[in-house]
Amino acid sequence: MKILVTCKQVPDPDIKVKLNAEGTGINTDGMKFVVNPFDEIANEEALRIVTKLKGEVIVLGIGPKAIQTQIRSCLAMGSNSGIHVVTEDTMDSDCVARILAKVIEDEKPDLIIVGKQAVDDDAGQVTQIASALTGYPQACYACKVDAEEGKATVEREVDGGIETVEVNFPAFISADLRLNEPRYASLPNIMKAKRKPIKSVSLDDLGLTLSPKVNMVKLSAPEERKAGEIVESVDALVDKLINEAKII
Repeated sequence: MKILVTCKQVPDPDIKVKLNAEGTGINTDGMKFVVNPFDEIANEEALRIVTKLKGEVIVLGIGPKAIQTQIRSCLAMGSNSGIHVVTEDTMDSDCVARILAKVIEDEKPDLIIVGKQAVDDDAGQVTQIASALTGYPQACYACKVDAEEGKATVEREVDGGIETVEVNFPAFISADLRLNEPRYASLPNIMKAKRKPIKSVSLDDLGLTLSPKVNMVKLSAPEERKAGEIVESVDALVDKLINEAKII
């Protein structure tokens, strides 16, 4: 069984992000990047499935040369090999989905597991677009996956509770937060990951010419919260809530 998982490079969620001087993006000087947490969950689920059913896990990363660090992190968890689509271009969800669809066409995986969203843009659109491009069924927001030969039963979180769906392979599954707890890479596996193959390809190699449909116009930081103040009576508090905060 062949499973393809995605690996996006995102800023460390634990650091404070600062905007650049032009307000057109974030200041990446000295910034620490990590694997998108939802992609880590996708990678973990793929590893559990191949442990049960046998097979291989291929990690796909799209971006500059530096993203190979994050691909290696997924390989250190236990995945078998990586594919790096090298590009310095800004990619929106449509571009990423088209690259993913082309890689799927070339690699022909049985299952594609994608993080439900990236924590930098929170778009959550790649799985749905790629599903439409390939014609493969999708089971998004998975909180439990039971894979068998040729199909998977997926429990997915919806507004009303848990919905159970069944998809035949090849298919897409997008990983939600409660699907699993990703493993930590051991030191021996980190060393082994350095020798695992990562195939680098360009957009030209894939025969793709892409143009984003969504462009970032401007970013701005939220207004700083004003300091609180102490009121002397309930009447004074009610007056401020009505006339200043205007919440009652």
